Amino acid sequence: MSKKIVVFGEVRDGELRNVSFEAIAAARKINEDGEIVGAVFGNEGLEEAAKELIYYGADRAITVQHDSLKNYTSEGYAQAALAVINDENPDGIVMGHTAAGKDLTPKIASKLESGLISDVTEIEVTGDNVVFTRPIYSGKAFEKKIVTDGLIFATIRPNNIAPLNRDDSRSGDVTAKEVDIKDIRTVIKDILRKTSEGVDLSEAKVIVAGGRGVKSKEGFEPLQELADVLGGAVGASRGACDADYCDYSLQIGQTGKVVTPDLYIACGISGAIQHLAGMSNSKIIVAINKDPEANIFNVSDYGIVGDLFEVVPKLTEEIKNLKVNA
Repeated sequence: MSKKIVVFGEVRDGELRNVSFEAIAAARKINEDGEIVGAVFGNEGLEEAAKELIYYGADRAITVQHDSLKNYTSEGYAQAALAVINDENPDGIVMGHTAAGKDLTPKIASKLESGLISDVTEIEVTGDNVVFTRPIYSGKAFEKKIVTDGLIFATIRPNNIAPLNRDDSRSGDVTAKEVDIKDIRTVIKDILRKTSEGVDLSEAKVIVAGGRGVKSKEGFEPLQELADVLGGAVGASRGACDADYCDYSLQIGQTGKVVTPDLYIACGISGAIQHLAGMSNSKIIVAINKDPEANIFNVSDYGIVGDLFEVVPKLTEEIKNLKVNA
């Protein structure tokens, strides 16, 4: 049955996050022959973002522009989202399972008196049913859910559903919608970013993570160099953050970010279960640790028993050589 799915894209620093395109691909799996409507919110420059949604598979797009939408607030974005939903009356809603998505979608679901399937990692269509797979118990198990009645509402974990190929020959209507955003109780005047510029950790295809074994703030420098060579991002275990080797914004684990990169290189990380909950679903895991009995080796695809301060620079140099000779 043909449906209409609304996909809420997420704009950061004037650019769409990659998970927005993954959400469109997810919507297309749910709704192969139906209509996909993209929507983006902000205070300026949304036309290009709306066109990008169309290039990646949306049939048309809606922009909601307002001064109160310059930075994310749940009150402002919820008003914009509900205005779009009320106008479109969709059969489904899809958004990325990001910090904003995790905060915004439960509020919308509550207003709509709808269910919500969060943190979806896989979507399968079997007959007339759409089956959503999501991790539970910190990734130790998975559950499958089917929506039998009402609105399909889901958030998609980044790096799990491949986006469709970009096609800049695709065209579709871009509609600017006016929404009266009011009663905003939270006003964000400024944002101070502690993370370094570069690849977003939650969307990185390659992550080089350090634990207590890095020993100091300076110990993260060779990890950063390796990440730069691989075009990836640097992460950390809670132990490294607690020891003040790096900022908590880099923390990966049960109480930090959950990541699923193509390649995860764990350096000096013992493999506590809380950390594994945040990265064990990575496609390929490489562990570097001096302790051959470290728990991280139990989940790794490749293991190197050795001093990270010897192994990581050699690995970086070898990758540089391969790039030069490629």
